[in-house]
Amino acid sequence: MPLLPTLSTIFIVLSAILVAIGWVLIAKDKRQAHRMTMIAGAVSALTFFIIYVSRTVIVGNTSFGGPDDIKIYYTIFLIFHIILATVGAVFGLVTLNLAFKRKIPKHRKIGPVTSVIWFCTAITGVVVYLLLYVLYDGGTTTSMLRAIFGY
Repeated sequence: MPLLPTLSTIFIVLSAILVAIGWVLIAKDKRQAHRMTMIAGAVSALTFFIIYVSRTVIVGNTSFGGPDDIKIYYTIFLIFHIILATVGAVFGLVTLNLAFKRKIPKHRKIGPVTSVIWFCTAITGVVVYLLLYVLYDGGTTTSMLRAIFGY
């Protein structure tokens, strides 16, 4: 298994686990533990994002290497995952911002929605990883720098 995709997938799963723990902590009214756990979840998600962007720019994205007859389903699933991840990231930033600004009533309303979106994002991200690197051999990989500058 390739190191960077595996490492980034570990961080996104870790972020979802931390969000789940944070959810349990706030339900038990353990506010400080909730805060620290959610910050750790955000840092884990940010670490995923840094690894993902670095890999995309320097190494590149790996195309689907599975059978051609399921490539269209993979592509549709990937587009769904990308949209979900983008929405989840935006919701995550808004939810964190509300918490840090102490706008707790709004934070309480949007937090559960954000968490569910993030759980779905993590699950679909793991499925994409499994399809690209575990179930099938990855296709070609071209770095963004190589594609843009031709070297």
